[in-house]
Amino acid sequence: MRSNRRSFLKTAAGAMAAGPAMVGAAAPPPNVVFVLVDQWRAQATGYAGDANARTAAIDRLAAESVNFQNAVSGLPVCCPYRASLMTGQYPLTHGVFINDVELQPKATALAEAFAKAGYHTGYIGKWHLHGSPDGKYGRRQAYIPPDKRLGFDYWKACECTHTYNGSVYFEGDDPAQKYWPGYDAIAQTEDACRFIEREGKARRPFFLALSLGPPHNPYDTAPERYRALYESREIRLRPNVPEDRREVAAKNLRGYYAHIAALDDCLAQVTGALERSGAGEDTMLVFTSDHGDMLECQGLTTKLYPWDESARVPFLLRYPRRLGSKGRVIRAPLNTPDIMPTLLGLAGIAIPGGVQGEDHSRLIAGARPADADAAAFLNLPAPFTEARRWGFAEYRGLRTERYTYVRSIHGPWLLYDNETDPYQMRNLCGKSGHKELQARLDRALEARLRRYKDDFLSGAEYLRRAGLEHYREVNNPIGHHRSPWDDWEATLK
Repeated sequence: MRSNRRSFLKTAAGAMAAGPAMVGAAAPPPNVVFVLVDQWRAQATGYAGDANARTAAIDRLAAESVNFQNAVSGLPVCCPYRASLMTGQYPLTHGVFINDVELQPKATALAEAFAKAGYHTGYIGKWHLHGSPDGKYGRRQAYIPPDKRLGFDYWKACECTHTYNGSVYFEGDDPAQKYWPGYDAIAQTEDACRFIEREGKARRPFFLALSLGPPHNPYDTAPERYRALYESREIRLRPNVPEDRREVAAKNLRGYYAHIAALDDCLAQVTGALERSGAGEDTMLVFTSDHGDMLECQGLTTKLYPWDESARVPFLLRYPRRLGSKGRVIRAPLNTPDIMPTLLGLAGIAIPGGVQGEDHSRLIAGARPADADAAAFLNLPAPFTEARRWGFAEYRGLRTERYTYVRSIHGPWLLYDNETDPYQMRNLCGKSGHKELQARLDRALEARLRRYKDDFLSGAEYLRRAGLEHYREVNNPIGHHRSPWDDWEATLK
């Protein structure tokens, strides 16, 4: 699937002719470095106003990037996000709506599209798309054969591990396990920098995905020098952390921010490698996360949920040659399936059939949003054990620039004005004075369900149809934990 730069230009010429008008004259085909981290919520950066976060490198990147302020992970769970990233499709279309289901795309995947256009592709780090058909995580550290890598050529990856110190990986077509030395994010970043500097000298564009495991828990495993930054530091908690959860929240956040500080230094290495290679001007550098982390906000842990701490993610895109180097904010929502068509659109590569996401390349280029009420689609089709532990059911919803509206399988559930209530502490659903707004958002949600052919059945029915009832992710014995949302139906009265 490799070809030279000339063949790329021939492949892309037609698409580029119809592409958005951007800064400067005709540019060479852009490289892409896609830095994906795990469980980093949008609020946890210096540029977003978090006083706890040590993110000097990321803040510098934000000052030079397009910042999608309302980027969301529509189904905020690892594997569904990654499958949507690689296919540009929603979970009920690509089939990965719970963790550890193998992605078997029926159309051209992201890296395949770039490879067909002449790019050298590479993947380093956590994959989490090969799945474990036993439903019990049996293939999380198994060798992933080349025909299951969805178009990635250079390969140093593992299906899934969060043992960050000395974690396993596989290199190329060698089925023997290897181990990253020390804290894996640092070792993986060093390998990515070598790839960038090597490819920067080649006469072909490249697409590199660097997929890092932190700041996903365990929270206490960052290198000691980063943990020391937070050992005695006071942690400012978000006001939606209940009083009885504040102590555990502060403890976990110390480790969370230590991981973040380590990853910030990793990003500094990536940007340094791009400059040394001479490829910085001609590279789309993306920094984002697969989902967030509640970390006791709303009295909840982990992800899964439609609240901003779980669903909103950072999304920065820097491309100096075509977009300039002055940072700007885009408020229109960006959802996971939108990433593939947007990157292809910016690169001038035709978007394959089967993609459901929106191409935001013209919006990035400065065009006005076509729809003032644009919204990202939020969905949790299956009853995850962790959600059931807190008493939550399946849901569908919308995240607009201003509002979050969510309907559970039982009926209307959440409505927030995120402009006046940024911590989502006042549920307006069913309240007088907001019925017209709720009805309008409900109609918009119905339109989305029709567009995506989502009949909003029970999660049990989707699991039955897909033969996934045996999966541990949705079939663990649970002991119920009380949260402020145990009696959520009472909030609607």
